[in-house]
Formats: sequence, C-alpha cells, structure tokens
Amino acid sequence: MARYIGPKVKLSRRVGVPIADNPKHTSKRELVYPGMHGLRGRRLRDYGLRLNEKQKVRFHYCVQERQFRRYIALAGTLKGNTGEQLMRLLESRLDNVVRRAGLARTIWAARQLVAHGHVLVNGRKTNRPSYSVQPGDSITLKPKVQKLAREQMESLGGHQVPGWIEVNPSELTIKAIAFPTSDQIPFDINPNLIIEFYR
Repeated sequence: MARYIGPKVKLSRRVGVPIADNPKHTSKRELVYPGMHGLRGRRLRDYGLRLNEKQKVRFHYCVQERQFRRYIALAGTLKGNTGEQLMRLLESRLDNVVRRAGLARTIWAARQLVAHGHVLVNGRKTNRPSYSVQPGDSITLKPKVQKLAREQMESLGGHQVPGWIEVNPSELTIKAIAFPTSDQIPFDINPNLIIEFYR
C-alpha cells in the first residue's frame, strides 16, 4: 500500500490551503511565507487551476493518484452530478468519518487508527481506511484506544460535527444517518474543475 511519508505542511503550502486542522497548517505565515525567500507568486493557467483543485482534494483525503482515478470512474457511473458523487464517495470513507467525528485530529491519525484495527463497524473489525460508510452503520472503538480518542476530542475544542453523522461522546460511538451532501463538506472546493481535469 503506497502512502505519503514526506513533510505534511509542504502539501498545504503546495496547494495554498490548510489540508489539516492543525496550527502548523492553518498558520498564515507557514502557507504564505515558506522558507528564506518566501513564496514566488505566479499566475496559474487553466490546467494549473484544475490540477491544483485535484491535488487539494487528494491531499485532504490522503488518497493516492491511482485510487483517486478509481473514485472518478466510480462517480461517473452513479446518477447525478459526477463532481458531487465524487465528493460523497470521498467524504464517506471510514478514515474521514472518524476524523469528522473528532476522534482524530488529522486524516493521518484517523487512517492509522483504522489501519491498526481499532475501529469496529457494526461490531466487526474493519482495518480498511477506504471502507465506504453507509447510512445506518454504527462505528465504535476498541476499549484500549478510547482514552486516546477522548483526549483527542478534548483537544479539539470548537470542533463542528457534520449533520450527516451523529456522535455520542460518552460512549464514543458514531452513527451515519445519511449520505453527505455538497454543502456539508467543511472546505472550499469546486469538484467540477476536477472532473474537467480528467476529460
């Protein structure tokens, strides 16, 4: 399984927006004035704009290029707007649901939590971060990581849980009640530019 192990803030810097809710990523100085000489301002052309939008989504969900192309192909087979279907598929990934619920600070922490087998979906161990969560699914944590998850929830003070999932903080359970919609995605993205990039 391929994964990115390089510096994470460099990804935020490359696309010009924070890809994690972390002071390192959200700091204006880190994004705008990296290194000794600062950021070279250059105007992106049409191809660059579409590429940047695609990379922004890829980095945000921690998905490699080959896997991202599979999501594009799958979104094209579903009814409705392809861009919205793509974002629904990415948003309902298991690692992303754990992050949106506030049980992990970043997508990388949520991915590790799932990959190490600490997450149960409907009572069954699921160690695939790409598992697609469906409405009605119940997600719980194994007892040995519940203390860590509580600490993460406390450290994320004003965290907003999206309306398509319900979180029970006392029992550390997550329930998916609907599919995510485009207005429930908490960062600014234009999925139509991504679809145009692959056409």
